[in-house]
Amino acid sequence: MNKGVLLVNLGSPDSTDPKDVKKYLGEFLMDPRVIDVPLWARTLLVKGIILNTRPKKSAAAYKKIWWDEGSPLIVLSERLQKKVADRTPIHVGLAMRYGAMSIKEGLQKMHDKGINEVLIIPLYPQFAMATTETILVLAEELRKEHFPNMTLSDIPAFYNKEAYINVLSKSIQEHIENLDYEHLLFSYHGVPERHIRKSDVSNGNCKMDGKCCFKKGAVQHEFCYRHQCELTTVQVAKKLGLKNGTYSTTFQSRLGFDPWLQPYTDRTIERMGKEGIKKMAIVTPAFVSDCLETLEEIAMEGEEIFHEVGGEEFTTIPCINDRDDWADVLATWIKEWAAVETTVV
Repeated sequence: MNKGVLLVNLGSPDSTDPKDVKKYLGEFLMDPRVIDVPLWARTLLVKGIILNTRPKKSAAAYKKIWWDEGSPLIVLSERLQKKVADRTPIHVGLAMRYGAMSIKEGLQKMHDKGINEVLIIPLYPQFAMATTETILVLAEELRKEHFPNMTLSDIPAFYNKEAYINVLSKSIQEHIENLDYEHLLFSYHGVPERHIRKSDVSNGNCKMDGKCCFKKGAVQHEFCYRHQCELTTVQVAKKLGLKNGTYSTTFQSRLGFDPWLQPYTDRTIERMGKEGIKKMAIVTPAFVSDCLETLEEIAMEGEEIFHEVGGEEFTTIPCINDRDDWADVLATWIKEWAAVETTVV
């Protein structure tokens, strides 16, 4: 069989024009795995409220971080794709879950090249309904409808793969080794608590109390976003030799009024500043590529909060983006996949 790989990231508006941002947000927020409420309620919330108020604000935020080449997330993903493609004889494509460069277009390009066995790599270290799951579910739906002779396989969440942890740790170390900081904050994208419960394959063993995340051998960990975030922090902290009390895990980007994973990043930044922390560094390991949530929400809004409460130095550590060692890791995983018989998603 002819094999190919499709890297998949989140996506981005086509431009910073509010109309393009509205179109993008509409597709993103109407995904039932992002806002997982009945269709009537989701339609009322998204089309009746959010899309009438949020696009202009979001467009202004995108303008702050937009590059001359375009959306940072798209540009960085394309750079990564090229580097990975240069490192393996296997065809490597790129797609986005939302917006342009759709998964359907990516699979169509594979089909047109005669590729009938595709490895999908969601560019998310940790599993979540609104990231990995929605990519794989859509890909399989598209395969059944448009590419029935194609087989799909995927690389599961790689938060605990040593090669990934090594790259992430090295990236952080390069930015903090000569940095005089008091606390390193690991900020992950938040999800509603109900998403964790919906992904719980253990029929209720997930207690959402912060304790079962560290229970060894728990079956629910395979699909537990919170556990995977917590373990990412623990593994990196161990690799870097960080002392207890000098680092912590938080969650950002909550939406709506339902309870989301805590502690919240913005409130933690504010609290630590008020408690006398003057120098903070922050890293965002839920993202492979820098994007609106890292470049604007954290690097700009987070720093503003910190300074407002007395903080002095706020250092944002970039995502691993298109690092050469990260491209090396992906190429290695692809070569290992290509060398063995794959299974259907």
